[in-house]
Amino acid sequence: MLTSSQNPLVKQMRKLHRAKERREQQLFLLEGTHLVEAACLADRALVTVCLTPDWQLRHPELCQQIEQRAQRLEVVTPEVLRAIATTVEPDGIIATVERSSTTAPAFHQLGLLLETIQDPGNLGTIIRTAAATGADGLLLSADSVDLDHPKVLRASAGQWFRLPMATSPDLPAEISHYRQQGFQIVATLPTADRNYWDVDFSQPTLLLLGNEGGGLSPDLTALADHSVQIPLVAGVESLNVAIAAALLLYEAKRQQAVD
Repeated sequence: MLTSSQNPLVKQMRKLHRAKERREQQLFLLEGTHLVEAACLADRALVTVCLTPDWQLRHPELCQQIEQRAQRLEVVTPEVLRAIATTVEPDGIIATVERSSTTAPAFHQLGLLLETIQDPGNLGTIIRTAAATGADGLLLSADSVDLDHPKVLRASAGQWFRLPMATSPDLPAEISHYRQQGFQIVATLPTADRNYWDVDFSQPTLLLLGNEGGGLSPDLTALADHSVQIPLVAGVESLNVAIAAALLLYEAKRQQAVD
């Protein structure tokens, strides 16, 4: 059993709190039973798993799966687990997963293109909603928060492994490519003169949403086939980007179900 927070493995895993280390080690953290179980259900390999004796007793079946799936398994004290965790009170298990295990999206009918999303909670909620609506996946601009940021993973509520997604180094080129493939690009703009439910979502569509504060850049806006707004009563400036994504995704799903 690992009892020291100064153990090299503990130090190595703790470094994964930082984006730079996640890139260098090509690993990210899964914290908590829900996320580790979701990874197992998605058939993802686990690199290192640290768990407490109490967690082992409470989850014997999942522990057996993990023993077969993990490259390395270490029983640790609760104090050591807290030293690794980004949360104040971890529930007894933390694992690492290879970054390359994420599947890139292949759009067929409905997808998301996200520019400069900074809030990990928003991104995690968008991922959760996109998975719930059966979207094909999402592409994220390179200047956004990391897809595997710990708060993104937690906010996705276990749906992170269900949705194909990737970071794109050139979102304008991706948009041009998919337009040539017959997709319509629908951008959300507060100044648009068309409501979002007036768009025909029965055809292959990519939804383009921008930064929580600044919205979409003019360069990306210019590439859209349609600009739409979400109508708001006087005095309300805007909606959270995750709420905006949910409204558009469910309207697209509603229209496609009718067709």
